[in-house]
Amino acid sequence: MQVSWSSFNPDTFSFHEDPVLVIEKFWTASERKQFRDAMRRSSWQRLQDMPNVRAAFPNCGNWEKARIAYGEANRLLERLTYPCIESYMESFAGITGRSLSFSYYSYGSGDCLLTHDDTAQDGVPEHSAAAAGPLRRLALVTYVHEEWQSDWGGELIVYSADPRAGAARPKLTVSHCIIPEPGSLVLFTVPRFHRVCRVDPVIGPNKRLSIAGWFLTEHAVSHYRMPLAGAARSA
Repeated sequence: MQVSWSSFNPDTFSFHEDPVLVIEKFWTASERKQFRDAMRRSSWQRLQDMPNVRAAFPNCGNWEKARIAYGEANRLLERLTYPCIESYMESFAGITGRSLSFSYYSYGSGDCLLTHDDTAQDGVPEHSAAAAGPLRRLALVTYVHEEWQSDWGGELIVYSADPRAGAARPKLTVSHCIIPEPGSLVLFTVPRFHRVCRVDPVIGPNKRLSIAGWFLTEHAVSHYRMPLAGAARSA
């Protein structure tokens, strides 16, 4: 579903029925500026300084990541107390805990992110023996830059997946091409294949600025993905 914030009804929306939600005009210009001011005070880490992530996403430029400030994290969560999020998160069996993980991201000229489904954490597949911790259930990205032009690239591409016998990856079909419009918010269920298109050099000194992360559940055996009855399993 793609909808303006003023028209969105979180009481009737369901991620079981529509696993990708795009809310336009979720943040005002002044709210986005507050996030950007907090970003300027943050300590950033480049992709080249994250060896596991760089190995999982080679040739993706040198985008940057920073820990979200406490006040801005609370501001984000206050706006996301939606029944549709709570009902989806509580629909998984055997939950022993719940957690959140959000960060700032900055993409400039030449930066991108290869196709993945969010089941790997820091380059470690969720089902591997080395994987531990909560399971990602809902992915979030929201854009806080001041402006964005269509020529600048940086689109979020979301895919639907058709399993192929014996294939390492299912056949993917584009279901959503989402321009990073300032102030928009995107939520989608995990696992779901997606990627970030390369930012074009015509962007100049401008940056694609976002807050992104996940709503997660914890389980006694954390690297086992609990089946979800009735949920869409297209990706």
